Amino acid sequence: MDLKTASAIRRLRLISAPEAISFLILLVCSVLKRTTDFDAVRPMGMVHGVLFILYVIFWLDAWNRTKWSAKTGIWYFVLSVLPTGGFFAERRLRREAEDAVIASRARKEGVVNA
Repeated sequence: MDLKTASAIRRLRLISAPEAISFLILLVCSVLKRTTDFDAVRPMGMVHGVLFILYVIFWLDAWNRTKWSAKTGIWYFVLSVLPTGGFFAERRLRREAEDAVIASRARKEGVVNA
């Protein structure tokens, strides 16, 4: 895995958890708006919107660089629209990055001919 591909995966991984947290906070704000006088939906909606747009941009970049299959690429997008999906995406992306580092080291040491 080259440096640009690793960076694309890292960016997507780093935005996944904050995007998921902002989505959950937005859901809580929506409930509070309807049950109390607390109204933070507009500012939280903006924060979540920006994080979601960044997630989509980073997702497209990672999909383009990693050459994921359509199933994998779409799966990461579906995880972005589920309330806790970003946490699962982050965990899976971290595992994928660690596996790539291990494979790269094995190739350098001549253990694997891939």
